[in-house]
Amino acid sequence: MNPTANPTMRGIVLTLIALFFFASMDTTIKYLAESYNIPLIVAIRYIVNTLFIVAIFAPRHGKALVKTQRTGLVLVRAASLTIMSLLVGYALKVMPVAEMIAISFLSPLLVALLARPLLGETIGFLGWLATLVGFTGVMFIAQPGNGLASSGVILMLLAVIVNTFYQLLSRLLAPTETTLALLFYASFFGALVFGLALPWVWYGMTPTPLQLILFISTGISGGIGHYLFTAAYRYAPATVIAPITYFQLLWAGLFGWLVFGDLPSAWSLLGMGLVVASGFIMMLKTRQPKLNKPI
Repeated sequence: MNPTANPTMRGIVLTLIALFFFASMDTTIKYLAESYNIPLIVAIRYIVNTLFIVAIFAPRHGKALVKTQRTGLVLVRAASLTIMSLLVGYALKVMPVAEMIAISFLSPLLVALLARPLLGETIGFLGWLATLVGFTGVMFIAQPGNGLASSGVILMLLAVIVNTFYQLLSRLLAPTETTLALLFYASFFGALVFGLALPWVWYGMTPTPLQLILFISTGISGGIGHYLFTAAYRYAPATVIAPITYFQLLWAGLFGWLVFGDLPSAWSLLGMGLVVASGFIMMLKTRQPKLNKPI
């Protein structure tokens, strides 16, 4: 039996692939931030992302890229992603990728807590258990007070608030808006805002061919990741997707080791084990015959 035949499992698979691209993008941004300023990196990311979306989808889908039913909320969602990108970019300058992502996973907990009163989604025992186990794992990895830059922590806490808002809006808009429209507006808004600022943030050394490729890859990776992540909400509720996003820590740990030589500590390995466990606990929810059936 094809596991993706189950709509909720399909949403989980899409989320896992999206997280790979997100971790790849974050690692690349951190690498580029050693030589270039964050607004420039974010500007190029969104501009490339927008061009990529238009080139791939416009010939086939045309006006579907810009057609929305709740334009105001779509733009608010796009603005929240733009703000979050800037906050995360500055945090990456002073924090390792794994620690940055660990703090960011306070957001799935908030999503799970708010999904019931705001979206009317059920959580149930396994949902709460998965969220709390994953959050405990994040705390082991983050290791509060263990030398993390306070400025980075503050930036990431602000990013957590914005990201929670973004994820809830993604779920709220999924029934009425197309994945392509949500993807396009999120990218175009960032390209417009940071593109207008480009003359004031474009300074520093000329990129090498490798750096130019990395600049472009941030836009492509972000585009693919956000497309898959937005599509995932069509198949699985926020209470399922939220704990699954903890798996991004595994990608971050791998990329951090390969690119920066950052090896996880014993506490980090324990935390990652708990993160994986939380994901498998939540996957049990896919055995339910209905998405809205309490567990």
